[in-house]
Amino acid sequence: MAEDKQRVEVSPAVQEEPGTPEEKRLEHYIGSEIRRTRKRHGLTVAGMAQQAGLSQGMLSKIENGQVAPSLSTLSALAEAMNVPISAFFAPFEQSRDVTYVPKDQGLDIDRRGTRAGHLYKLLGHGVRGEVGVEPYLITLTEESEPYDQFRHEGVEFLYMLSGEVIYRHGDRSFHLKPGDSLFFDAIVMHGPMELVSLPAIYLSVISYPRGENA
Repeated sequence: MAEDKQRVEVSPAVQEEPGTPEEKRLEHYIGSEIRRTRKRHGLTVAGMAQQAGLSQGMLSKIENGQVAPSLSTLSALAEAMNVPISAFFAPFEQSRDVTYVPKDQGLDIDRRGTRAGHLYKLLGHGVRGEVGVEPYLITLTEESEPYDQFRHEGVEFLYMLSGEVIYRHGDRSFHLKPGDSLFFDAIVMHGPMELVSLPAIYLSVISYPRGENA
């Protein structure tokens, strides 16, 4: 009876059990991956919990590896951040060394720039080790608007494929044309501040630390 009184009441969507050492290791890793992904997308615990239909307390428990989320909960979290559910299991997949994406088949992603009409296609995910890499194909059209308020962890590499933009990084600006590239610290405010020739298409590769404190 004493044990029952001490148990924490949780949603039916998750289970809080002692588990084996391997299961607990997996729970902690999945929780860390969810937290890192949430932060990369600029979401608060409150905002993320609301979008996924969870309480803030439950999301905190999941991120800290205190509870094991069910498949339906992981699916809701992945949908809230618009990432594949497999992204939460990256280090436990048997084969993650190669990603093939046919032409025009990249995963459409909702990032801050999409509100300004910037179209993102994710071309790969789940890099092994302590460094994460996210390659995107970004397209700006007549319906797009300038947006130079991006700011996130890691570094970013841009390679201009077509069109022209004036790209801001901090207090500097660069006129990018096909064949031009830009490599910069992504924590500094950046983004296309002027759309010169459209459609503009460029490759963006973001790299960031995947350590426990990332």
